[in-house]
Amino acid sequence: MLRQRGMSQKELAAAILVTPAAVNAWVGGRSEPRYEKISAIAEALGVAVEDAVSRRPPGASPSELSWVFRKAPADGGRDGGNAAAFAFAANLEVLAREATQNSLDERLPEGGPVTSRFVLHELTGQHLDNFLEALRWSEIEKHLHAAADPGQKVGRVLLDGLQELQRTQRLVLLRVDDYNATGLTGPDYADGRFARVVRRTLDSGKAGAQGGSYGLGKAALWAASRFGLVLVNSTLSVSQDGRYERRMAGRLELPWHALGSDEFAGPAWFGVNDPDRADSARSWWGDPATAQSLYLERDDSTPGTSFLVVGAYDGSGDTEQLEEMHDRLVASVARNFWASMVDGRGAGPLLHASVASWRNGRAARPEERIDPHLHEPARSRAVKAFLDGNTVQELTAREDVLETTVTLKLPRPKGASDARPGLMPATHEAVLLITPADGDEPRPDHISYMRATRMVVKSKKVGDLPLGHRSFQAVLLAGAATRRDTADVEAAERLLRASEPPEHNDWTGTEDLTAMYVRGARQCVVNFKRDAEQSVREALKTAEAGQSEDEGPEVLRELLRLDPPKAPRTQGFPTIHAVEGSVDEQSAWRVTVTVKCPDREEPWVLAPLVRFMGRDGGGIPVRWAGKLIPVKNCRLTEGGNLEFHGRRGVFSGVTDPASHPVPAAMSCIEVDVPRAKEARA
Repeated sequence: MLRQRGMSQKELAAAILVTPAAVNAWVGGRSEPRYEKISAIAEALGVAVEDAVSRRPPGASPSELSWVFRKAPADGGRDGGNAAAFAFAANLEVLAREATQNSLDERLPEGGPVTSRFVLHELTGQHLDNFLEALRWSEIEKHLHAAADPGQKVGRVLLDGLQELQRTQRLVLLRVDDYNATGLTGPDYADGRFARVVRRTLDSGKAGAQGGSYGLGKAALWAASRFGLVLVNSTLSVSQDGRYERRMAGRLELPWHALGSDEFAGPAWFGVNDPDRADSARSWWGDPATAQSLYLERDDSTPGTSFLVVGAYDGSGDTEQLEEMHDRLVASVARNFWASMVDGRGAGPLLHASVASWRNGRAARPEERIDPHLHEPARSRAVKAFLDGNTVQELTAREDVLETTVTLKLPRPKGASDARPGLMPATHEAVLLITPADGDEPRPDHISYMRATRMVVKSKKVGDLPLGHRSFQAVLLAGAATRRDTADVEAAERLLRASEPPEHNDWTGTEDLTAMYVRGARQCVVNFKRDAEQSVREALKTAEAGQSEDEGPEVLRELLRLDPPKAPRTQGFPTIHAVEGSVDEQSAWRVTVTVKCPDREEPWVLAPLVRFMGRDGGGIPVRWAGKLIPVKNCRLTEGGNLEFHGRRGVFSGVTDPASHPVPAAMSCIEVDVPRAKEARA
């Protein structure tokens, strides 16, 4: 505190009426002051007496807080932003998925469900001014303008955010809370949860049954901010330096920029200047007033963390208004985590989730608790029956849940000894649940894959089903989701975790899988998914064969139902049959595209689009360079679109490198063929 206050030992000695030698002995640890002197020291240094007595870091006053920017490296290197933020699309659905998964991963063991709460807050007028003042907006605004380069991808987002704030005088905050979680434990700089989240990039620190493995998920929070700005307030499950509550910090992610002759690498941290590290800000222990001024005060002292996304927006452009953002968050959490929220007699839920919306301190939408049975009735029924032990071996009623098993072959990890093969499990028996779909199910005949936290890794329509089959929903529970505690469960978790790409939306071949397991591991995972689908088909065949003769086959019963006739099927649309392409010397994609068109008398007029694909499947549109070139069964219209004749046409095109968000050599692309406006007109 002497260093932080800029006070010498001699000045402290004079302030508390002791000799400089006494202060030197205290600082050196050779003696300890009496209690009355500790009180005097605390008063002189401006800290609470209880902090001085317990020798814990004191709380920081708002006047001590500032933004500290990382200086640019001396070698002239420049970063155009945090690469981790480009692994996913900057939209609310991705943020909800990644943030909720992280909360589940940090759930306290044997402590009941984790509570995940999303709070949108729109600020205008005096509420906005007060928040920007508490945020020290004047310290970072000049950096934001300097980094808002319209010729650079992150710069364009920043420029749009600054212009939007200036035009509307409106700012949306999104607070992501979790309760009954570990919190950001550990020191400021050394290894620990706090450093991994606030200081580091691509550092996960997760293992076992946890979902994350790349350290990318947290980047979705920063990507969902127009300014790359996130604040945190954490209540710790394990004390840090004797404290638990209101560990606060902020991080700003900017690209390289310059202010005059001063160059900055980009990132900045909000906190208290660290006297032991040059140009560094450490986290601070806040008070209720500061937390409230930053809209970060938590509801109670339950461990967990609150992240505040400043300038929250949906990068897809699909939602802009507060109510639309609210609905998008509800739908995303329900779609990805319905199984985590199901409870039963055998096991409680892993997650409670809700979304609330506010405007200037008043509720705009009441807090909405997400009910899995409302959003996914058939699938939730299946998981609940499993947790309750109420599954059956044969489907005889519309609410039955059939349980069977699917075998996952476990490949040998690299470096494992062959001398004692009996000690390593060879297979894992996953649980497959099948139940009839409700009549109004929007997407029947799907199978959902999940493991430990019961987050939906992938939901896929099952093909090649028996004629006249009963509509169904299926759930595949693997690893710890089977609720067994055996060696094969642990091995299955390691394998499936390694087979998930950064977006955790499939089980497939990955670099991690190749690095960890002997050859053939990918095929084991592929066979596992294939066998699960085949088990569904066989179960449906058995169910149809065993139904009552009085009822007749499902297909005939459906024909005899006294329901209104279904709407006639609409005509199909043109689709991409094949895309061939490569990157040329000008860093442009040159592609040749084959299009399949449904039969009809009029020609199809299409406006081909090309997108650079993100890790999560979202795409960033780029421009074509010049006109598209008809190759077969198509011609160029006056409007620059393509008119197709016949069932198959071919065209070619070249992308414009000036519109690329990243170099073409680092990208994957997707071509789409929507109908042209001139055709719709």
